[in-house]
Amino acid sequence: MSPSSPATDSPCIRLCRLDPATGFCIGCGRTLDEIAGWAGSSGDERRAILARLPARLAELGAARETA
Repeated sequence: MSPSSPATDSPCIRLCRLDPATGFCIGCGRTLDEIAGWAGSSGDERRAILARLPARLAELGAARETA
């Protein structure tokens, strides 16, 4: 798998703000540490992060609906 394959591309959508309650970016769902370390992460690390994002984004969406 190449470094620019869709499975390892950055999930950033340029909506960069951290949710103070969760510490997740409201655009991509990553933590600040994950964002900062993305360029140096292996493909396996990136895929592991990507696998966690749907649940995080759902959590952020649910929090916005109850706010």
